[in-house]
Amino acid sequence: MTFTPKSDFLNIMMERGFVADCTDYSRLDDALLDGGMPAYIGFDATATSLHVGSLIQIMMLRWLQRTGGRPITLMGGGTTKVGDPSFRADERPLLTPEKIDDNIAGIRQVFSAYMTYGDGPSDALMINNAEWLDELNYLEFLRDIGRHFSVNRMLSFESVKSRLDREQSLSFLEFNYMILQAYDFFELHKRYGCMLQMGGSDQWGNIINGIDLTRRAMDGHIFGLTTPLLTTSDGKKMGKSQDGAVWLNADIRSPYEFWQFWRNTTDSDVGRFLKLYTEMPLEECNRLDALEGSDVNDAKIILANEVTGLLHGAEAAAKAQATAHEVFEKGGFGDDLPKVMLSAEDVGDGISVAQLIVKAGLVKSGKEAKRLIAENGARLNDTPISEAGQIIEVDVLKNTIKLSAGKKRHAIVGFKT
Repeated sequence: MTFTPKSDFLNIMMERGFVADCTDYSRLDDALLDGGMPAYIGFDATATSLHVGSLIQIMMLRWLQRTGGRPITLMGGGTTKVGDPSFRADERPLLTPEKIDDNIAGIRQVFSAYMTYGDGPSDALMINNAEWLDELNYLEFLRDIGRHFSVNRMLSFESVKSRLDREQSLSFLEFNYMILQAYDFFELHKRYGCMLQMGGSDQWGNIINGIDLTRRAMDGHIFGLTTPLLTTSDGKKMGKSQDGAVWLNADIRSPYEFWQFWRNTTDSDVGRFLKLYTEMPLEECNRLDALEGSDVNDAKIILANEVTGLLHGAEAAAKAQATAHEVFEKGGFGDDLPKVMLSAEDVGDGISVAQLIVKAGLVKSGKEAKRLIAENGARLNDTPISEAGQIIEVDVLKNTIKLSAGKKRHAIVGFKT
Protein backbone atom coordinates (compact mmCIF):
# COMPACT_ATOMS: atom_id res chain seq x y z
CA MET A 1 0.00 0.00 0.00
CA THR A 2 1.04 3.64 -0.50
CA PHE A 3 0.13 4.96 2.98
CA THR A 4 3.10 6.65 4.69
CA PRO A 5 2.67 6.91 8.46
CA LYS A 6 3.71 9.95 10.47
CA SER A 7 3.78 8.24 13.89
CA ASP A 8 6.94 6.46 14.99
CA PHE A 9 5.12 3.32 16.08
CA LEU A 10 3.14 2.70 12.91
CA ASN A 11 6.16 3.61 10.79
CA ILE A 12 8.31 1.02 12.58
CA MET A 13 5.57 -1.62 12.36
CA MET A 14 5.21 -1.17 8.61
CA GLU A 15 8.91 -0.85 7.80
CA ARG A 16 9.86 -3.97 9.75
CA GLY A 17 7.06 -6.20 8.41
CA PHE A 18 4.74 -6.43 11.41
CA VAL A 19 1.52 -5.34 9.69
CA ALA A 20 -0.99 -7.55 7.90
CA ASP A 21 -4.05 -5.31 8.16
CA CYS A 22 -5.47 -2.31 9.99
CA THR A 23 -9.02 -1.09 10.46
CA ASP A 24 -8.15 2.55 9.69
CA TYR A 25 -4.50 3.41 8.98
CA SER A 26 -4.95 7.17 8.75
CA ARG A 27 -7.06 7.69 11.88
CA LEU A 28 -4.91 5.31 13.92
CA ASP A 29 -1.79 7.18 12.78
CA ASP A 30 -3.29 10.51 13.85
CA ALA A 31 -4.33 9.09 17.24
CA LEU A 32 -0.82 7.71 17.81
CA LEU A 33 0.65 11.19 17.23
CA ASP A 34 -1.13 12.41 20.37
CA GLY A 35 1.17 10.11 22.39
CA GLY A 36 0.57 7.73 25.27
CA MET A 37 -1.92 5.51 23.43
CA PRO A 38 -2.92 2.43 25.47
CA ALA A 39 -2.97 -0.68 23.28
CA TYR A 40 -3.41 -4.32 24.17
CA ILE A 41 -2.81 -7.87 23.11
CA GLY A 42 -4.57 -10.77 24.81
CA PHE A 43 -2.82 -13.96 25.92
CA ASP A 44 -4.71 -16.96 27.21
CA ALA A 45 -3.07 -18.73 30.14
CA THR A 46 -3.14 -22.27 28.75
CA ALA A 47 0.49 -23.06 29.70
CA THR A 48 3.12 -21.87 32.17
CA SER A 49 5.00 -20.11 29.38
CA LEU A 50 4.50 -18.54 25.97
CA HIS A 51 6.46 -19.85 23.00
CA VAL A 52 8.25 -18.23 20.08
CA GLY A 53 4.99 -18.03 18.13
CA SER A 54 3.90 -15.24 20.53
CA LEU A 55 7.15 -13.30 20.22
CA ILE A 56 6.01 -11.14 17.31
CA GLN A 57 3.14 -9.80 19.47
CA ILE A 58 5.47 -9.26 22.43
CA MET A 59 7.84 -7.27 20.21
CA MET A 60 4.93 -5.10 19.05
CA LEU A 61 4.16 -4.20 22.67
CA ARG A 62 7.85 -3.49 23.30
CA TRP A 63 8.05 -1.15 20.30
CA LEU A 64 4.82 0.55 21.43
CA GLN A 65 6.40 1.33 24.79
CA ARG A 66 9.65 2.49 23.19
CA THR A 67 7.71 4.97 21.04
CA GLY A 68 5.72 6.43 23.94
CA GLY A 69 2.61 4.25 23.96
CA ARG A 70 1.26 2.28 26.90
CA PRO A 71 1.23 -1.50 26.42
CA ILE A 72 -1.44 -3.61 28.10
CA THR A 73 -0.79 -7.32 28.45
CA LEU A 74 -4.23 -8.77 28.95
CA MET A 75 -4.14 -12.14 30.65
CA GLY A 76 -7.10 -14.38 29.89
CA GLY A 77 -7.80 -15.55 33.42
CA GLY A 78 -11.47 -15.52 32.50
CA THR A 79 -11.45 -16.57 28.84
CA THR A 80 -9.01 -19.43 29.52
CA LYS A 81 -11.87 -21.03 31.44
CA VAL A 82 -13.73 -21.22 28.10
CA GLY A 83 -10.98 -21.77 25.52
CA ASP A 84 -10.40 -20.11 22.15
CA PRO A 85 -11.89 -22.31 19.37
CA SER A 86 -10.08 -20.39 16.60
CA PHE A 87 -8.87 -22.77 13.88
CA ARG A 88 -8.90 -25.77 16.23
CA ALA A 89 -10.37 -29.16 15.39
CA ASP A 90 -11.40 -29.90 18.97
CA GLU A 91 -12.25 -28.25 22.26
CA ARG A 92 -9.43 -27.14 24.56
CA PRO A 93 -9.18 -28.99 27.90
CA LEU A 94 -10.63 -26.89 30.72
CA LEU A 95 -8.21 -25.74 33.44
CA THR A 96 -8.83 -25.10 37.12
CA PRO A 97 -8.58 -21.52 38.45
CA GLU A 98 -5.48 -22.52 40.44
CA LYS A 99 -3.73 -23.86 37.33
CA ILE A 100 -4.64 -20.71 35.39
CA ASP A 101 -3.11 -18.54 38.15
CA ASP A 102 0.09 -20.64 38.06
CA ASN A 103 0.27 -20.22 34.29
CA ILE A 104 -0.16 -16.45 34.54
CA ALA A 105 2.69 -16.26 37.08
CA GLY A 106 4.96 -18.13 34.64
CA ILE A 107 4.01 -15.95 31.68
CA ARG A 108 4.57 -12.78 33.70
CA GLN A 109 8.31 -13.62 33.79
CA VAL A 110 8.46 -13.40 29.99
CA PHE A 111 6.76 -10.02 29.74
CA SER A 112 9.00 -8.53 32.41
CA ALA A 113 12.02 -9.13 30.16
CA TYR A 114 10.54 -7.02 27.36
CA MET A 115 8.53 -4.29 29.08
CA THR A 116 8.67 -2.00 32.09
CA TYR A 117 5.60 -2.21 34.30
CA GLY A 118 4.47 0.56 36.60
CA ASP A 119 2.24 3.61 37.04
CA GLY A 120 3.97 6.00 34.62
CA PRO A 121 2.26 7.25 31.44
CA SER A 122 4.09 4.73 29.23
CA ASP A 123 4.55 1.97 31.82
CA ALA A 124 2.96 -1.31 30.87
CA LEU A 125 -0.11 -2.70 32.61
CA MET A 126 -0.85 -6.37 33.20
CA ILE A 127 -4.59 -6.92 33.51
CA ASN A 128 -6.57 -10.11 34.03
CA ASN A 129 -9.93 -10.25 32.24
CA ALA A 130 -11.30 -12.24 35.16
CA GLU A 131 -11.57 -8.74 36.69
CA TRP A 132 -14.83 -8.27 34.79
CA LEU A 133 -15.72 -11.69 33.38
CA ASP A 134 -15.90 -13.44 36.76
CA GLU A 135 -18.47 -10.89 37.95
CA LEU A 136 -20.81 -11.05 34.95
CA ASN A 137 -24.52 -11.29 35.55
CA TYR A 138 -25.68 -13.57 32.75
CA LEU A 139 -29.09 -12.00 32.14
CA GLU A 140 -27.69 -8.45 32.19
CA PHE A 141 -24.89 -9.52 29.87
CA LEU A 142 -27.35 -11.02 27.37
CA ARG A 143 -29.51 -7.91 27.47
CA ASP A 144 -26.78 -5.26 27.36
CA ILE A 145 -24.09 -6.98 25.28
CA GLY A 146 -25.57 -10.02 23.54
CA ARG A 147 -28.13 -7.96 21.64
CA HIS A 148 -25.33 -6.33 19.64
CA PHE A 149 -24.21 -9.63 18.07
CA SER A 150 -25.69 -11.28 15.01
CA VAL A 151 -25.49 -15.09 15.09
CA ASN A 152 -25.60 -15.09 11.27
CA ARG A 153 -22.48 -12.94 11.19
CA MET A 154 -20.72 -14.96 13.88
CA LEU A 155 -21.31 -18.14 11.89
CA SER A 156 -19.65 -16.53 8.87
CA PHE A 157 -16.27 -16.03 10.62
CA GLU A 158 -13.65 -18.37 9.22
CA SER A 159 -12.60 -19.66 12.66
CA VAL A 160 -16.14 -20.96 13.23
CA LYS A 161 -17.06 -21.74 9.64
CA SER A 162 -14.04 -24.03 9.14
CA ARG A 163 -15.09 -26.12 12.15
CA LEU A 164 -18.67 -26.44 10.97
CA ASP A 165 -17.67 -27.17 7.37
CA ARG A 166 -15.66 -30.13 8.64
CA GLU A 167 -18.73 -31.23 10.65
CA GLN A 168 -16.69 -31.01 13.85
CA SER A 169 -18.40 -30.21 17.12
CA LEU A 170 -18.42 -26.60 18.33
CA SER A 171 -19.83 -26.25 21.83
CA PHE A 172 -21.93 -23.29 22.96
CA LEU A 173 -19.17 -22.68 25.52
CA GLU A 174 -16.64 -22.12 22.74
CA PHE A 175 -19.08 -20.18 20.57
CA ASN A 176 -19.32 -17.63 23.39
CA TYR A 177 -15.57 -17.00 23.22
CA MET A 178 -15.77 -14.41 20.46
CA ILE A 179 -18.36 -12.44 22.41
CA LEU A 180 -16.16 -12.51 25.52
CA GLN A 181 -13.11 -11.32 23.57
CA ALA A 182 -15.11 -8.49 22.05
CA TYR A 183 -16.29 -7.61 25.54
CA ASP A 184 -12.65 -7.48 26.69
CA PHE A 185 -11.90 -4.69 24.22
CA PHE A 186 -15.06 -2.85 25.28
CA GLU A 187 -14.12 -3.08 28.99
CA LEU A 188 -10.48 -2.10 28.39
CA HIS A 189 -11.63 0.97 26.48
CA LYS A 190 -14.12 1.90 29.18
CA ARG A 191 -11.84 1.26 32.18
CA TYR A 192 -8.36 2.07 30.86
CA GLY A 193 -8.90 4.18 27.74
CA CYS A 194 -7.49 1.45 25.51
CA MET A 195 -7.68 2.51 21.85
CA LEU A 196 -6.05 -0.35 19.95
CA GLN A 197 -6.14 -4.13 19.92
CA MET A 198 -3.32 -5.97 18.18
CA GLY A 199 -2.95 -9.65 17.38
CA GLY A 200 -2.37 -12.25 14.70
CA SER A 201 -4.43 -12.10 11.52
CA ASP A 202 -6.43 -15.11 12.73
CA GLN A 203 -7.88 -12.77 15.38
CA TRP A 204 -9.23 -10.27 12.85
CA GLY A 205 -12.87 -11.33 13.31
CA ASN A 206 -12.65 -11.11 17.10
CA ILE A 207 -11.01 -7.67 16.89
CA ILE A 208 -13.72 -6.37 14.56
CA ASN A 209 -16.37 -7.68 16.96
CA GLY A 210 -14.83 -5.64 19.79
CA ILE A 211 -14.68 -2.50 17.65
CA ASP A 212 -18.32 -2.90 16.57
CA LEU A 213 -19.49 -3.57 20.13
CA THR A 214 -17.71 -0.47 21.46
CA ARG A 215 -19.17 1.68 18.67
CA ARG A 216 -22.72 0.39 19.26
CA ALA A 217 -22.68 0.34 23.06
CA MET A 218 -20.83 3.58 23.85
CA ASP A 219 -20.17 5.32 20.53
CA GLY A 220 -16.41 4.85 20.93
CA HIS A 221 -13.97 4.81 18.01
CA ILE A 222 -11.18 2.29 18.48
CA PHE A 223 -8.76 0.44 16.20
CA GLY A 224 -7.43 -2.96 15.22
CA LEU A 225 -4.00 -3.92 13.86
CA THR A 226 -2.98 -7.44 12.90
CA THR A 227 0.29 -9.21 12.12
CA PRO A 228 0.81 -11.82 9.41
CA LEU A 229 0.65 -15.44 10.51
CA LEU A 230 4.30 -16.37 10.39
CA THR A 231 5.76 -19.53 9.00
CA THR A 232 9.39 -20.27 8.24
CA SER A 233 10.48 -20.30 4.60
CA ASP A 234 10.10 -24.09 4.52
CA GLY A 235 6.44 -23.78 5.55
CA LYS A 236 6.73 -24.76 9.21
CA LYS A 237 4.73 -22.98 11.87
CA MET A 238 6.82 -20.42 13.74
CA GLY A 239 7.63 -21.54 17.26
CA LYS A 240 8.19 -25.22 16.57
CA SER A 241 11.46 -27.16 16.40
CA GLN A 242 12.45 -30.78 16.02
CA ASP A 243 11.86 -31.41 19.70
CA GLY A 244 8.63 -29.44 20.11
CA ALA A 245 7.55 -25.92 21.02
CA VAL A 246 10.27 -23.31 21.63
CA TRP A 247 9.17 -22.00 25.02
CA LEU A 248 10.35 -18.62 26.30
CA ASN A 249 10.82 -19.43 30.01
CA ALA A 250 14.36 -20.50 30.89
CA ASP A 251 13.18 -23.26 33.24
CA ILE A 252 11.39 -24.98 30.33
CA ARG A 253 13.87 -24.28 27.52
CA SER A 254 17.40 -23.28 28.46
CA PRO A 255 18.98 -20.09 27.08
CA TYR A 256 21.44 -22.28 25.16
CA GLU A 257 18.64 -24.26 23.47
CA PHE A 258 16.82 -21.00 22.74
CA TRP A 259 20.00 -19.49 21.25
CA GLN A 260 20.55 -22.62 19.17
CA PHE A 261 17.01 -22.41 17.73
CA TRP A 262 17.82 -18.99 16.26
CA ARG A 263 21.32 -20.04 15.18
CA ASN A 264 19.66 -22.79 13.12
CA THR A 265 17.48 -20.32 11.21
CA THR A 266 17.15 -21.07 7.50
CA ASP A 267 19.29 -18.72 5.38
CA SER A 268 16.30 -17.15 3.64
CA ASP A 269 14.62 -16.24 6.96
CA VAL A 270 17.55 -14.40 8.57
CA GLY A 271 16.79 -10.89 7.28
CA ARG A 272 13.08 -11.11 8.05
CA PHE A 273 13.70 -12.41 11.56
CA LEU A 274 16.28 -9.71 12.30
CA LYS A 275 13.66 -7.07 11.50
CA LEU A 276 10.89 -8.72 13.53
CA TYR A 277 12.69 -10.09 16.57
CA THR A 278 15.56 -7.65 17.18
CA GLU A 279 15.90 -3.89 17.54
CA MET A 280 18.85 -3.60 15.19
CA PRO A 281 18.66 -0.70 12.69
CA LEU A 282 17.00 -1.58 9.39
CA GLU A 283 20.15 -0.74 7.45
CA GLU A 284 22.12 -3.32 9.43
CA CYS A 285 19.34 -5.91 9.06
CA ASN A 286 19.42 -5.40 5.29
CA ARG A 287 23.23 -5.63 5.20
CA LEU A 288 23.20 -8.91 7.06
CA ASP A 289 20.35 -10.19 4.91
CA ALA A 290 22.51 -9.64 1.81
CA LEU A 291 25.34 -11.88 3.04
CA GLU A 292 25.93 -15.04 1.05
CA GLY A 293 27.69 -18.36 1.43
CA SER A 294 29.39 -19.10 4.73
CA ASP A 295 29.08 -15.42 5.74
CA VAL A 296 25.37 -16.03 6.44
CA ASN A 297 26.47 -17.93 9.54
CA ASP A 298 27.79 -14.66 11.00
CA ALA A 299 24.34 -13.13 10.53
CA LYS A 300 22.72 -16.13 12.23
CA ILE A 301 25.00 -15.77 15.25
CA ILE A 302 24.13 -12.08 15.50
CA LEU A 303 20.42 -12.97 15.25
CA ALA A 304 20.76 -15.60 17.99
CA ASN A 305 22.71 -13.22 20.25
CA GLU A 306 20.29 -10.33 19.79
CA VAL A 307 17.09 -12.34 20.36
CA THR A 308 18.54 -14.30 23.29
CA GLY A 309 19.93 -11.10 24.78
CA LEU A 310 16.50 -9.45 24.81
CA LEU A 311 14.87 -12.38 26.60
CA HIS A 312 17.61 -13.82 28.82
CA GLY A 313 20.21 -11.05 28.93
CA ALA A 314 23.50 -10.37 27.12
CA GLU A 315 25.49 -12.59 29.52
CA ALA A 316 23.29 -15.62 28.78
CA ALA A 317 23.61 -14.98 25.04
CA ALA A 318 27.41 -14.76 25.26
CA LYS A 319 27.55 -17.94 27.34
CA ALA A 320 25.38 -19.76 24.80
CA GLN A 321 27.62 -18.66 21.94
CA ALA A 322 30.70 -19.82 23.85
CA THR A 323 29.11 -23.22 24.47
CA ALA A 324 28.22 -23.56 20.79
CA HIS A 325 31.81 -22.70 19.85
CA GLU A 326 33.16 -25.31 22.28
CA VAL A 327 30.77 -28.02 21.07
CA PHE A 328 30.78 -27.45 17.34
CA GLU A 329 34.27 -26.17 16.64
CA LYS A 330 36.32 -27.88 19.33
CA GLY A 331 34.27 -31.02 19.90
CA GLY A 332 34.06 -30.30 23.64
CA PHE A 333 31.22 -30.51 26.11
CA GLY A 334 30.40 -26.85 26.67
CA ASP A 335 29.25 -25.37 30.00
CA ASP A 336 25.75 -24.48 28.86
CA LEU A 337 24.54 -27.71 27.22
CA PRO A 338 21.32 -29.21 28.64
CA LYS A 339 22.20 -31.57 31.51
CA VAL A 340 20.29 -34.66 32.62
CA MET A 341 21.31 -36.37 35.85
CA LEU A 342 20.05 -39.92 36.31
CA SER A 343 19.42 -41.74 39.60
CA ALA A 344 20.36 -45.29 40.59
CA GLU A 345 16.73 -46.22 39.95
CA ASP A 346 16.97 -44.85 36.40
CA VAL A 347 20.16 -46.73 35.57
CA GLY A 348 19.86 -49.98 37.52
CA ASP A 349 22.57 -52.45 36.46
CA GLY A 350 22.95 -50.53 33.20
CA ILE A 351 20.85 -48.67 30.66
CA SER A 352 20.76 -48.97 26.89
CA VAL A 353 22.11 -46.08 24.89
CA ALA A 354 18.73 -45.86 23.09
CA GLN A 355 17.00 -45.29 26.44
CA LEU A 356 19.64 -42.71 27.36
CA ILE A 357 18.93 -40.75 24.18
CA VAL A 358 15.24 -40.64 25.13
CA LYS A 359 15.95 -39.61 28.75
CA ALA A 360 18.28 -36.88 27.48
CA GLY A 361 15.32 -35.37 25.60
CA LEU A 362 16.95 -35.68 22.19
CA VAL A 363 14.07 -37.82 20.86
CA LYS A 364 10.61 -38.62 22.17
CA SER A 365 10.54 -42.42 21.99
CA GLY A 366 12.72 -45.52 21.87
CA LYS A 367 11.55 -46.12 18.32
CA GLU A 368 12.89 -42.70 17.28
CA ALA A 369 16.16 -43.38 19.10
CA LYS A 370 16.66 -46.69 17.28
CA ARG A 371 15.93 -45.03 13.95
CA LEU A 372 18.43 -42.26 14.75
CA ILE A 373 21.11 -44.85 15.55
CA ALA A 374 20.31 -46.92 12.44
CA GLU A 375 20.69 -43.80 10.28
CA ASN A 376 24.12 -43.04 11.86
CA GLY A 377 22.77 -39.86 13.44
CA ALA A 378 23.62 -40.62 17.09
CA ARG A 379 26.99 -40.12 18.79
CA LEU A 380 28.39 -40.74 22.25
CA ASN A 381 31.27 -38.38 23.10
CA ASP A 382 31.46 -37.59 19.36
CA THR A 383 31.87 -41.29 18.44
CA PRO A 384 29.10 -42.77 16.25
CA ILE A 385 26.77 -45.22 18.02
CA SER A 386 26.17 -48.41 16.05
CA GLU A 387 24.15 -50.57 18.48
CA ALA A 388 20.89 -49.40 20.05
CA GLY A 389 21.25 -52.08 22.71
CA GLN A 390 24.70 -50.94 23.83
CA ILE A 391 24.63 -50.87 27.64
CA ILE A 392 25.99 -47.87 29.53
CA GLU A 393 26.94 -48.61 33.14
CA VAL A 394 26.97 -46.35 36.19
CA ASP A 395 30.78 -45.95 36.22
CA VAL A 396 30.65 -44.40 32.74
CA LEU A 397 27.89 -41.98 33.71
CA LYS A 398 29.75 -40.86 36.84
CA ASN A 399 32.23 -39.14 34.52
CA THR A 400 29.34 -37.71 32.43
CA ILE A 401 28.92 -38.29 28.71
CA LYS A 402 27.85 -36.18 25.76
CA LEU A 403 25.05 -37.54 23.58
CA SER A 404 24.38 -36.04 20.15
CA ALA A 405 21.45 -36.33 17.77
CA GLY A 406 22.64 -35.10 14.40
CA LYS A 407 25.00 -32.17 14.27
CA LYS A 408 22.97 -29.61 16.19
CA ARG A 409 21.36 -31.26 19.23
CA HIS A 410 23.43 -32.31 22.21
CA ALA A 411 22.98 -33.11 25.88
CA ILE A 412 25.18 -33.99 28.83
CA VAL A 413 24.12 -37.06 30.82
CA GLY A 414 25.53 -37.99 34.20
CA PHE A 415 24.86 -39.95 37.38
CA LYS A 416 23.27 -38.34 40.44
CA THR A 417 25.06 -39.62 43.53
